[in-house]
Amino acid sequence: MSDFFTETLYDPLGQSFRIDKLYYEQKTEHQHLMIFHNAFLGRVMTLDGVVQTTERDEFIYHEMMAHVPMFAHGNAKKVLIIGGGDGGMLREALRHKNVEQVTMVEIDGAVIEMSKQWLPNHSQGAFDDPRANIVIADGMDFVRETEMRFDVIISDSTDPIGPGEVLFSNDFYAQCKRILNPGGVMVTQNGVPFFQVDEVRNTAIRMSASFSDQTFYSAAVPTYYGGIMTFAWGSDESTLRTIDLDSLQQRYQQAGIETRYYTPEIHRASFALPRYVDIAIAEAKA
Repeated sequence: MSDFFTETLYDPLGQSFRIDKLYYEQKTEHQHLMIFHNAFLGRVMTLDGVVQTTERDEFIYHEMMAHVPMFAHGNAKKVLIIGGGDGGMLREALRHKNVEQVTMVEIDGAVIEMSKQWLPNHSQGAFDDPRANIVIADGMDFVRETEMRFDVIISDSTDPIGPGEVLFSNDFYAQCKRILNPGGVMVTQNGVPFFQVDEVRNTAIRMSASFSDQTFYSAAVPTYYGGIMTFAWGSDESTLRTIDLDSLQQRYQQAGIETRYYTPEIHRASFALPRYVDIAIAEAKA
């Protein structure tokens, strides 16, 4: 009988993944890291008992988190990724030809090294791109101390527990606003609202203190149990969120990027949220 990995994100319920082959398991300096093979999902990475990414559906998460802000901006040259040690977000950001540099700040160097070895399909050589600037550091410390400026900031963090908790704070959003160029945009992963609606409320309050235009968009990533997941959006340029479909289609065609999930039509539709999420946001901002 095969072993199973049971996710521990929620106390009352969870989901299990059959471990068909264990590639790596180790307690790093910061967290418990496991990489294993599942017959349906391919290679799976977990941190502290929570599934972070799988080969089968990672493209949905990474495409939506990278391309929505970058196509909305239209001419991002400097991009900051907080987290993202598996390299998938770096891969997608670097597919934009106008990008001059992507700085990726990952707190746990072991995640990068193990992902290079066991999840090479995530990065697809992105770590070797001369435009990639890899920094092993605490994301909060980096945004607080850097003098660099960015057009797009992507916070590809774990959930707000353990090392990722500070990346959902008022101070983090304020510091990101400080290092964002005028007309820039910041996005963050924000959990599955059916189970984590408090994360939506908290982010709506905290991010709104720094950005005049704050909302969420969504995508359904099968691995993240519970329906759609939300991505928080913060900018002082409200037109970025409402860019018309024709402009998005033109940018998409000119970029020449082959996507598997993202389309300009999905981009526009992703900002339409279920009523229960809209209510939670409205209550938080009331």
